[in-house]
Amino acid sequence: MLLVRNVETLCPATDLSGRRDLWVKDGTLHLSDPGGKPEISIDGEGLLAVPGFIELHAHLRDPGFPASETIATGLAAALAGGYTAVFAMANTRPPNDDPRITRGMIEAARACGSPVRLYPVAAATLGLLGREACDYPPQRKAGAAAVSDDGRPVLDDEVMAACMAGAARAGLPIFDHATHGPEPGGGIVHAGPAALARGLAGLPREEEDRLVRRDIALSKRSGHGIHIQHLSTLGAIEAVREARASGVPVTAEAAPHHLLLTDEDATGPDFKMNPPLREERDRRALVEALLDGTVDAVATDHAPHAPELKARGLPGAPFGVIGMESAFPALFTGLVLPGALPLDRLVRLLTSGPASVGRVPGGRLEAGVRVELNLLDLATAFRFDSACLRSRSRNCPFLGRTLRGRVVATVAGDRLHVHRPERIRSEPL
Repeated sequence: MLLVRNVETLCPATDLSGRRDLWVKDGTLHLSDPGGKPEISIDGEGLLAVPGFIELHAHLRDPGFPASETIATGLAAALAGGYTAVFAMANTRPPNDDPRITRGMIEAARACGSPVRLYPVAAATLGLLGREACDYPPQRKAGAAAVSDDGRPVLDDEVMAACMAGAARAGLPIFDHATHGPEPGGGIVHAGPAALARGLAGLPREEEDRLVRRDIALSKRSGHGIHIQHLSTLGAIEAVREARASGVPVTAEAAPHHLLLTDEDATGPDFKMNPPLREERDRRALVEALLDGTVDAVATDHAPHAPELKARGLPGAPFGVIGMESAFPALFTGLVLPGALPLDRLVRLLTSGPASVGRVPGGRLEAGVRVELNLLDLATAFRFDSACLRSRSRNCPFLGRTLRGRVVATVAGDRLHVHRPERIRSEPL
């Protein structure tokens, strides 16, 4: 039994707020004394209790790429960043187009003993090749929670329509990588003035705009909702906003790097991702989309790559950056502290928003249910460096920054994980 005394609370989903005591007994949250003697008491002075974060979009590279990440290291990174549930994309090796891979991922998560809930995402097409939709009901039975070819767009209109119809029949959400494909010799940064000034091949915004509009039209035709991953352009944001206003069942996510950085920052391999960092007008539009509800969730697109792969430099390095460990402090420092985004909106985008999109429990502080909560220190500045990382990779664009909003402890069920012991004042009772 755990008691957190005199802690500020914030849960947009249940309107829980204000200073109070919180009890955790038998893995469930209690808002009043449930009786019995707490084994540990934490002084919550100066801390904020919020729900555990939910990650809709992570590449855990397992099976197939252990030098970059494993399920064990990926879930450790998630927990360090305050995430208590993670959706793992299907671009593994082999791709997760087979229920046996889904079951193997779930078993690997169980074997490593992490309290983080793992939700494998099934491939939308066989081999992630975009030619033939997979059979989704067996994947759902095996434990898959969504469908996506993330990493590659499904370019054939009829195949994409078949994927949407199949996902609807299986009762699974479909997550849509509606942006550039990984064609050899293609662009490496956003096609704009910054790329021209440096003589770099560009990735045009029009590709994302076109695919987002196409998939919205397919969603409207089929009646099955679609979730647009990693929105990054003004045009795509406007397309989602218009679709929602007309009743099309579309949801969307934004990544921290697109919300905080621009193509002017893309000076090295740790700033190379797909979709790329866009222009300032796109970034501003994305923040506005957080405020007006066009974007439902923040998802990091955690994409680890072994250091030797990123050492190839900007032209030769693979696309992708890691983000679960840096997400909250980077967004709190970059958006909340300057007044661009209210704190309760950021918490919603990391908790109940993704829970709704992914159709999973969690994202709320509620009495009588399994507890997943974070204790945050919003006041103390710290340097975010490689010592903060539990991921096997180091390709984070926020390394070296001074941030605030550190996750100091996470409670998941009946387990307390203290990330920063020096910040927790506790005593056995």
